[in-house]
Amino acid sequence: MSSLNSPQTDAPDAPPVRRIWLVYDTECPACDYYCNLVRIRESVGELVLVDARENGPLMQEITARGLDIDQGMVLMVDSQMYYGADAIHALSLLGSDSGVFNRLNYLVFRSPKLARVLYPVLRSCRNLLLKLLRKTRINNLEQPGNDRF
Repeated sequence: MSSLNSPQTDAPDAPPVRRIWLVYDTECPACDYYCNLVRIRESVGELVLVDARENGPLMQEITARGLDIDQGMVLMVDSQMYYGADAIHALSLLGSDSGVFNRLNYLVFRSPKLARVLYPVLRSCRNLLLKLLRKTRINNLEQPGNDRF
């Protein structure tokens, strides 16, 4: 994995590509579907999807900051981390207006207040889905007895 804060280039003369990191649970079908549909404007950079179940420098930083990845996705823009409702709100603002899904995402989550109201509902649905699928929690904070949904 490349450095989180340094721009990447694909060719020597190409302009730097800003990487925006989205960390989420890929074993959640709803989260995976959402994260693979969401698009950000090309002028913003490239959205890089990261599996929260794979330990790496970004997950270590998330854990060091005390963020429970089972309770919210993380969006990292430059050195700024957005968590849960703030992440989905920031994604909507960075989002592309191409396609019905991305326009709807913007309309629903552009309001930080609405994002804070809806995100816990969506997270509860996610937790129920993962419980039905018999998935384990990521438990990156290593809380005792916190292995199952």
